[in-house]
Amino acid sequence: MRKIQIPQNAPSRDQTWIDVDRIASVEVSSEESDHPIESALTIEGKGGWRAANPGMQRIRVIFDQPQKLRRILLLFEDTENSRTQEFVLRWSPDIERSFREIIRQQWNFSPPDSVRETEDYAVELSEVKVLELMIIPDKSGGEVRASLASLRLA
Repeated sequence: MRKIQIPQNAPSRDQTWIDVDRIASVEVSSEESDHPIESALTIEGKGGWRAANPGMQRIRVIFDQPQKLRRILLLFEDTENSRTQEFVLRWSPDIERSFREIIRQQWNFSPPDSVRETEDYAVELSEVKVLELMIIPDKSGGEVRASLASLRLA
């Protein structure tokens, strides 16, 4: 019997991750110098992105040309803080920001048991010009900074 191990969080065989670095620009509300946004968006990125400031943060992927998206994979990790995070993922067909919400989700981080949130969405979006992720890292208003381990698009 021949078998092949599928890497965790790998796209299905008929999907390839989009090289965001090549076809889009990114806006970010803040970033820590040791954890820039490229660390979460590029396929070879390591360490993920972290905000420089506490509070709500935005990440916008602005495509050079409108894209068709079929899959959105988000990975959040926090091994230090007990908190309730909320994020909103939305998209727009134009740069004027007429956004349409994809998902609004809350997650409770509770180390050491609950430290990783993986969200894998099958979508059928066409003509996506802007994809925006808004993160409220602590719904109780604490001084926690937002972070994103990985964002992959197919």
